[in-house]
Amino acid sequence: MSAGDALAVAATFVWLGMVLAISFLEAPLKFRAPGVTVPLGLGIGRLVFRALNAAEALLAVVAGVGLAAGAPPAAAVVALAVAAAVLVAQIVGVRPALTRRSDAVLAGGDAPRSHAHLVYVVLEVVKVAALVSGGVLLLAG
Repeated sequence: MSAGDALAVAATFVWLGMVLAISFLEAPLKFRAPGVTVPLGLGIGRLVFRALNAAEALLAVVAGVGLAAGAPPAAAVVALAVAAAVLVAQIVGVRPALTRRSDAVLAGGDAPRSHAHLVYVVLEVVKVAALVSGGVLLLAG
């Protein structure tokens, strides 16, 4: 395995671990903690997901640099490109709707449930599948 491929593998699996830990562990559990109100949970979530998305973007760039410097299988490149495209869709297409809803709730309003949250979760599942596939393909390649 080349150094570029190793860099891409490392970035991919760190990215995967962060998504799994934040999106599928921290996010649902925070609202079950004693004393965490919906506004408090939303405020924490906004901060955490802003940081997560920034870290994901950095890891996507690092993985891309590794792919460019290595000799990855084409399928791995496609899988990681899907993960990066999903991240862009989440940040540009879904987060603004989530932000508008959380802004309304944090301002004391009672905003209706948003389908954007479900879209974000579905995209997280797609991203996880792409990251697992890409990482495994890089290791096998």
